[in-house]
Amino acid sequence: MQKVFDELTIAFRKHKGVLNKEQYRHIAIKYTTLLEDSDTIFILLQASGYPIEQLDDETYRLKTCFTPYKEQKYCVIDIETNGSKPGTSQVIEIGAVMVHKGKIIDKLETFVQCAFLPEYITKITGIEPTDLIGAPSRREALTRLRYFMGDAVFVAHNANFDYGFLTASFERFGLGGIGNPKLCTIDLARRTFESERYGLAYLIEFLGIETATHHRAYSDAVCAAKVMEKGFETLPEYVKTTDDLLRFSVSSKKQRTQKNKENA
Repeated sequence: MQKVFDELTIAFRKHKGVLNKEQYRHIAIKYTTLLEDSDTIFILLQASGYPIEQLDDETYRLKTCFTPYKEQKYCVIDIETNGSKPGTSQVIEIGAVMVHKGKIIDKLETFVQCAFLPEYITKITGIEPTDLIGAPSRREALTRLRYFMGDAVFVAHNANFDYGFLTASFERFGLGGIGNPKLCTIDLARRTFESERYGLAYLIEFLGIETATHHRAYSDAVCAAKVMEKGFETLPEYVKTTDDLLRFSVSSKKQRTQKNKENA
């Protein structure tokens, strides 16, 4: 599904956030099978967290192109795993907070059943094998996360790792890909404030963020949310919508300079 997410997003941005039925079908039909049509693809897109909506029989809209970033919901996630590769490792803890208008409005925190926990992971995280006994199964925990995320923006510190690991895990258990737009708090921080380093542990100290512990999923998710809010404080004026924010977070210095000139 990642290809359809990417191609649709490019098309929506090209057409100011709106596609007509023919434009949408032209892209969706490329990814249909004998058992699917463009309407089914639309349902799958929404189920995956891709923020698409149908305004009427002829019009589709990408919500992030119209939602002010200050009114957007952000699902800030951190995971702990028993290894670095999703093909041979698994999630052992999930922490997530739903942030809306600068406040945490909901949270998800759970261990995940795991038969093998390397000693070095215990040393890093403090998670013991006994913590995982009786925890929800991977399918149950991942399903809970899928529902919790909705179509909020997926936020994480070093988001490529969490996003990639969870995408592989979701697909393994038949939960589909992740269509939620992605925001990395490292990328955002680098573009909004100066720091010697941008690792989460350093930023926690640098920004004076209070935390119970580091390298535990829930507390790290809360800290990443605070880094995100810090980044929001110094966004340029031309960042107004969620899509503006997402594009800004991965923009080059040259692109930002050009934008500032255009909006001067």
